[in-house]
Amino acid sequence: MSYIDMHCDTISCLMKQKSETLLKNHFCVDLEKMEVANTGIQFFACFVNAGSYEKDRTIEQKKEANGMRKIKNTIWNKAYADVLKMIERIDGEQNQKLAVATSYQEVQDCLQQGKIVACKTVEEGGVLNGNLERLKELYSKGIRLLTLTWNYANCIGYPNSTDASIMKKGLTPFGIDTIQQMNELGMMIDVSHLSDGGFYDCIRYSKMPICASHSNARGLCKHPRNLSDQMLKMLGEKGGVSGLNFCTYFLREDENVMVDDIAEHAKYMIEKGGEELVALGSDFDGFENPRRENWVNNVNDMPLLWDAFRRKGITERQIDKIMWKNALRFMKETINYK
Repeated sequence: MSYIDMHCDTISCLMKQKSETLLKNHFCVDLEKMEVANTGIQFFACFVNAGSYEKDRTIEQKKEANGMRKIKNTIWNKAYADVLKMIERIDGEQNQKLAVATSYQEVQDCLQQGKIVACKTVEEGGVLNGNLERLKELYSKGIRLLTLTWNYANCIGYPNSTDASIMKKGLTPFGIDTIQQMNELGMMIDVSHLSDGGFYDCIRYSKMPICASHSNARGLCKHPRNLSDQMLKMLGEKGGVSGLNFCTYFLREDENVMVDDIAEHAKYMIEKGGEELVALGSDFDGFENPRRENWVNNVNDMPLLWDAFRRKGITERQIDKIMWKNALRFMKETINYK
């Protein structure tokens, strides 16, 4: 059975291990594994960690007059440059079996030709650095989804946090402008990693459905990265989707995670947000994933998840929606919108 995965960090890993390719590597996602797993569409995130650039700055630089502002500009400019390199890397990995698609029609054409579709995304909206022209440039280069924040505050808004005061903060004025520009361009708005206040602002200001590309249910695992019952309900009512995240600490509050825990989140999220809500957002290659039994160690093991869904009483109709129908419908409603 074919499926759509709305988030992986494989490209970021490949940028650090340039001797490996998307055709074959030791990470969780490569073309050979995707062919075996019958992947239909894989979202590839161009991810940057702003904190890693901050660590490169010296104490002396941070003490300079106006130094901190200059450093922040340097950080985001370097991060943006690295995103552009990752976009080039994805484009360069295309071949007869893997093709980038930037519209719903291109997606359909590629699938009919038997190709695996790559959807290019950016994870960390801070790379815009307050400049909407960068958003337009990313769109022109084929980016069709933007994860608004990662784990740091940026020009768009604030991240999820255990600090209640931060979680209440919403989008910045520039963040609201970004949402509206994404609507006009036809880009998917991704609220994974965003504060609760930012989530509700996206619900309020976006004309189109939004997504949480790789987020689970807070009602089952009390991590701030997960979505509350109210958020799941509102996301479903708006026509959005939430991709099941395989990262262990977003599934359980202990270490005894099995594939059935992913299915338990799926069942819960259907109950709270409806069967049109749930999709897949593995987060492969974005977290430590030591190999073990009864687990999705890489894309080869995806059939284990389909079996786990059935054990939890999720119907075949609902499984089809989780695997590909919900994400494909969401893509059709957002990336073609004008």
